[in-house]
Amino acid sequence: MSFQESRRSSEDEEAFYMQCRAAYLAVFRSSLTNITSKQQLCHVLQQAGRNPSQATLSKYWTPGTSKLNFDDFCEILKCERQTEEAELMRAFKTMDVNGDGYIFHSALEKTLTTKGEKMTAEEVNTIFSLADVNKDGKLDYAEFCRLFASTVHQCQTVAMQKLETDGKLKRQNFGSQSYSPPKGTASTHPAAVEVAAAHHADSDSTLKKGTAGLIFETFVTHSKPSSRLSSARSRRSSLSNSVTMRSSSTKTSQVLEPAGLQDWHHSFRKGCFFVEEDGSISSLQYQLHVPQTTRVYITIRPLNIHGPEKPSSWMTVDTALFIMSAGETREEATLVCFTETKDKEKYVWMGELNAGTYYLLPFTSGCRLKKHNKKNFPGKSVELVYKTDTGELDFTRELRSVLSDIFDMIDLDGNSLLSLEEYNFFELRTSGEQCDKEAWAICKENFDMRKNQLTRQGFMELNLMEATEKDGDSADLWVTLEAMGYNHMLELTEACPFQIDVYCESSQPSIQSLSLESGPKLLNQAVQKSITAKSGAKALRGHDNVFIFTYRGEHRISSVIANKVDNKLTVHVNNEQSRNCCSSRGMTVFAVEIPARTKMVCQHVMAINDKQDWTYNCLETILPSI
Repeated sequence: MSFQESRRSSEDEEAFYMQCRAAYLAVFRSSLTNITSKQQLCHVLQQAGRNPSQATLSKYWTPGTSKLNFDDFCEILKCERQTEEAELMRAFKTMDVNGDGYIFHSALEKTLTTKGEKMTAEEVNTIFSLADVNKDGKLDYAEFCRLFASTVHQCQTVAMQKLETDGKLKRQNFGSQSYSPPKGTASTHPAAVEVAAAHHADSDSTLKKGTAGLIFETFVTHSKPSSRLSSARSRRSSLSNSVTMRSSSTKTSQVLEPAGLQDWHHSFRKGCFFVEEDGSISSLQYQLHVPQTTRVYITIRPLNIHGPEKPSSWMTVDTALFIMSAGETREEATLVCFTETKDKEKYVWMGELNAGTYYLLPFTSGCRLKKHNKKNFPGKSVELVYKTDTGELDFTRELRSVLSDIFDMIDLDGNSLLSLEEYNFFELRTSGEQCDKEAWAICKENFDMRKNQLTRQGFMELNLMEATEKDGDSADLWVTLEAMGYNHMLELTEACPFQIDVYCESSQPSIQSLSLESGPKLLNQAVQKSITAKSGAKALRGHDNVFIFTYRGEHRISSVIANKVDNKLTVHVNNEQSRNCCSSRGMTVFAVEIPARTKMVCQHVMAINDKQDWTYNCLETILPSI
């Protein structure tokens, strides 16, 4: 392929993904939202200019399908072609009984109320009254198609101008695609997406409701001067929050390390945050036992497993620890406190805890630890194995270094040995399986162990044996490395090791690592409670039963939306006026759907550059139901 052909192909691909972006945002307002029903799939395909049949929808939404994401949607669009204007004209002509370029009301009504997805007579009357541009009781469909195409072009031009003038919109992530609008290409802005939907005719060449209805509706919507009324109505049901935060260089810790801390009783555990395939973040949970009521100093911090001589990229990741009283059942667990204050890289809480058992739930906002796009991987993967002069398989120096780091990550108690429990956390993470005591006894016979625990050398030997059994095939090794957060340059990009330290003044605390099935639910409950308990509720204008809680911490702003009505709501969130901020949602503009009578964490926001002041400016608006 020549340079020119390659460049043209790249520009075509960018233009295609911009169209995908526009269609998706017309329905969901955020590409991070999944398609969760066949009806939603149909709707978003229609917005992209397709008119899918039930057979087409069933091809992509099978009985086993529960959700599709933005990337899946892009792949579907590659397979389903868009209707051309000539096809639309042919479809209209099937209703032109006289062949004179006009469609009478009776012909339109007969077709739209009896064939395809049937419309009511009232719907047809409304559409025809708006689309009869000459007010003579008949539709000049050729002129209508020309006007429709002109409207599409105008809206695309407006959208491109907006993208060109708004630098933030130019660099947004959509699914796993990162966009910078190509020069000379018209973009389909979400406000103009409906106009860009021209649909296929069905098998008997008659227009479906999905085709005719959307064509008429989009033409009318973007031809009538109704946008001011719409935006005014939107403002009446919105809420704006603006907060300016000072840089970290101007702050001092409010929790001073207690005098004589080195004499307090100390216990610690290590752990790691992992970014999952769906972008969520997981980690182990912990159980803390305090034998008697005592003053406590608790910290959590990112852990530099490389040592001070080699700083790690994840050291800027925010961490927090939520402490919940265990209760008789996990459902009865209640939030006691959380680490609000930051002291250098540590997040701290100090106070008094009663004797008892507590859950320690590690948390990171997702503002700085995110899913990376594997499609943007720059080059060839690092070599993992090689053959020695004697023909034996061995690990490369680079892989040995990474495996040593992984050993440190899973050595939760920091004793430089892996217990069966610690090794099984690793196994569950990388393979979904566990090693039983019988298998562990076999490991003891074959690999270096001490005190029935695997040494660093034994861990290397075990992994090398598994690689040797695969005759040097690196596929399984890469599965392990990716599960532990490494990319194909052996960089730790989707994980953040951390350490929890608990100091008690008058008794020895003990910490046990757990893998709670209810852990994510408990953590979400704790995060919501921490926000609502420390912030006032503000109702959205015109909606007395929809509230926004905005928590302002020292280094993070978080919000919760409470929906107290009996139906689900979709709230549009706009952070475009914020400065020096990053959102846990990964976008400046998105939407969240809140089920009836529930609360939901909306977003967490932090400074991009801690050394500079930053401004959080968020506008929340309720969207009309789709």
